[in-house]
Amino acid sequence: MCARYTLTETTEAVETLFGLESLDPFPPRYNIAPTQPILMMTASGVCDIAPILVRWGFVPNWVKEPGEFSLLLNARSETAAEKPSFRNAMRHRRTLVPASGYYEWHRQGDAKQAYLIRPRNGGILTFGGLMETWSSANGSEIDSGCILTTGSNQSLSPIHHRMPVIIRPEDFDRWLNCRTQEPRHVEELMLPFDDDFLECVPIGKAVNTVTNSGPEIQNPVEIDEESVQKDKEPKPDQMDLF
Repeated sequence: MCARYTLTETTEAVETLFGLESLDPFPPRYNIAPTQPILMMTASGVCDIAPILVRWGFVPNWVKEPGEFSLLLNARSETAAEKPSFRNAMRHRRTLVPASGYYEWHRQGDAKQAYLIRPRNGGILTFGGLMETWSSANGSEIDSGCILTTGSNQSLSPIHHRMPVIIRPEDFDRWLNCRTQEPRHVEELMLPFDDDFLECVPIGKAVNTVTNSGPEIQNPVEIDEESVQKDKEPKPDQMDLF
């Protein structure tokens, strides 16, 4: 599950990672939430990458009224190629989502502890995503997207049983190449990522409120690590069903 994330790297760093000549400048974003615009990278031509802003909350093109459709923030990578909501996008519109980290909450009884999960050595991580364009009868359009998830690796599983799919830079072109790379050809790119790549930083409750969007929400807090136990039979969130 990934329902909140952050992108605080510079515009120039994102340009360099994806080989872009120019990208509209953007400010650091510390608390990116559902329904907000998010930056995705799509295939442009045979081998180029192009940026696009979409609404976070996937809307399949067969939906009659987007306002009455539940937000699809995530898609399970194991079943996305077969699910009616995602299979067309999985085949034709795979994307990359740059991030500096994401937030996860570990439930312990009635309490939840927030964590910032980020690259241990800094830099940008890139989620695998999907996008779709919904068109109304009057011609208006909504570009929307979601983030693919997979099972957690060993180091993250004590906090949550799912994690975003992370795509390595050397696999960007292959992931975006929907012309020749069918979903079955990229299955191994959607496995749990390396155990030692990410670190989990416990943070305060300020991140829980979407309007809190400054760097202070990422300030570490002290917790009793022994209280963080892996759930033996984790109950999936609503979005884990997709």
